[in-house]
Amino acid sequence: MASTLDLTPRTTTARGVGSNADTTPPVYGYTAAGSAFERATQPDYYGWIEHVRAAAGCTRPIRLAGQLLTIDSSTGRVLEQRHTDAMPDAAIYTACGNRRATVCPSCAHTYQRDAYQLLRAGLVGGKGVPDTVATHPAVFATFTAPSFGTVHARAVRKHTCGNRKRCDCRPEPCHARRDAGLCPHGQPAVCWARHEPDDAVLGQPLCLDCYDHNHQVVWNLYSGELWHRTKQAAERWLAKLARRRGIPRVEVVTASGNTRKVAPVRLAHGKVAEFQARAAVHFHALVRLDGVHPTDPTTVIPPPAGFTVADLDDAIRHAAAQVAFHTPGHPDRTDGWSIAWGEQLDIRPITLTGGGEVTDSMVAGYLAKYATKSTEVTGHRSVRLTAESIGDYADPDGDHTARLIDACWRIGRPTGTPVPLSQRPRDHRPRPGFVQRWECPDCGTHTRYAACPVCIAHRQAHLDTESTNSTATNPYARLRRWAHMLGFGGHFLTKARRYSVTFQVLRDTRTAYRRHEDQDQNHEHPGRQLVDEHHDDTTLIVGTLTFAGVGWHTTGDALLANTAAAMARERQATGREELAHELGTTPASTSPAAA
Repeated sequence: MASTLDLTPRTTTARGVGSNADTTPPVYGYTAAGSAFERATQPDYYGWIEHVRAAAGCTRPIRLAGQLLTIDSSTGRVLEQRHTDAMPDAAIYTACGNRRATVCPSCAHTYQRDAYQLLRAGLVGGKGVPDTVATHPAVFATFTAPSFGTVHARAVRKHTCGNRKRCDCRPEPCHARRDAGLCPHGQPAVCWARHEPDDAVLGQPLCLDCYDHNHQVVWNLYSGELWHRTKQAAERWLAKLARRRGIPRVEVVTASGNTRKVAPVRLAHGKVAEFQARAAVHFHALVRLDGVHPTDPTTVIPPPAGFTVADLDDAIRHAAAQVAFHTPGHPDRTDGWSIAWGEQLDIRPITLTGGGEVTDSMVAGYLAKYATKSTEVTGHRSVRLTAESIGDYADPDGDHTARLIDACWRIGRPTGTPVPLSQRPRDHRPRPGFVQRWECPDCGTHTRYAACPVCIAHRQAHLDTESTNSTATNPYARLRRWAHMLGFGGHFLTKARRYSVTFQVLRDTRTAYRRHEDQDQNHEHPGRQLVDEHHDDTTLIVGTLTFAGVGWHTTGDALLANTAAAMARERQATGREELAHELGTTPASTSPAAA
């Protein structure tokens, strides 16, 4: 098991913000097994296991220190006072909650299961979503990026395998061209290899110098805006279709009390972003067609009679082919870059009977799995880059990923820096008097000094009222912030407000279930009662907790905690399988993995 300690461990054994290193153990405790044996032989071992159960499977849990007060909400009297110094390890452990599987597999697994429930509820109902959504037209659409250059690919003309994820079919040659020799940079423009699915060369350009890395990172940056415009165009197409069919518009009352007429149909979506092997983002979207309720716009109702999956398919294809725009000008490219979808657009209807090519459980599990991934497919797993660390990853003459990072940093540089007043042209014509007057080239103010007090005061007032968002003056400034994500700065899982429930609802439900489960079994977990949590009675738990560190104290603690969590998950999975066997159904826990 990988160590969960920080990269610069402290030598001190005191509890604090930086105390993430192993405390000094006896000679037999320098190994993970030795420190685990030392912890297991302590008399409070079972109390420690119960104390860390809330974050036992986390790779790098967060440690909190402070006190918890139990207060009578009616009188304000403190009923009980507890401090973390009296708890095991003098801290409360809470899971990090990271969604990335490469950072914390346990928290990513929880996020994946929540994402599965969220996405599937938008197709079949439940979790507060009406069951009538199962009758709405819905499709599973995949939007890809355009070509920025020729890359190595694996193409199978006709599949004979049973599972596309473990495809062993014979692929076609990568780029078999008899009339193409060398590119302008002297590299071969052909590839006769039949690549395997795990070939590391897949997604790499045939010629790094011919590939347009600048265009790709800018496309990643504006891909979210492209999706937003595509959804709007599809809704306009459906509105025109409703008008041609004689379906009237619906009058709704806005939050301000005004009445306006809107189209009788609208789209709701759940979308997941995924990095391709060439490091370009593409989107998988669950798109559902809804109607509009006249008195309550937040209510989800079926669309008007006559709208089918074919209409939804036509609207999305029309929007994807029509929507395109140019980005603002940049010093490296004054006319900007073109942003549009690629030619590969896959739209499939979703069936709820389980007998179709794409079912609700299959697509929800597929999207939930990819919601926990990031740039791992490209081989890049760095954290946010700064001016000090950019040199370790960016290289204009490096590999494909290094050139993409360099393009992000170069295009995202400050471009609107004003010329200093000391470098502005002066009027050196002789002036009468002992001191030559200087005229400001901006406002014409005459002064003895080479700095205009009027312009300086005006500029300072403008800076005081200007937004801190630098994209107001430089729309490409976000490329530096998201250079570690190769330009993509959006969320990997997004949804429409009316598509389904939120992650917060699922987490609150799980917290309430665990709290009642602990009360039934007489368990006490102070880490699950942190700040301002109301109970069924008149008491209130108020926590004044501060950050104490990240990670387990020793690798032995991590070994024991992760092992206990793995055994608990195995027992839960076994129980679900036995229950499903008795009921004659498929275990719900296998749905995300099976997809």
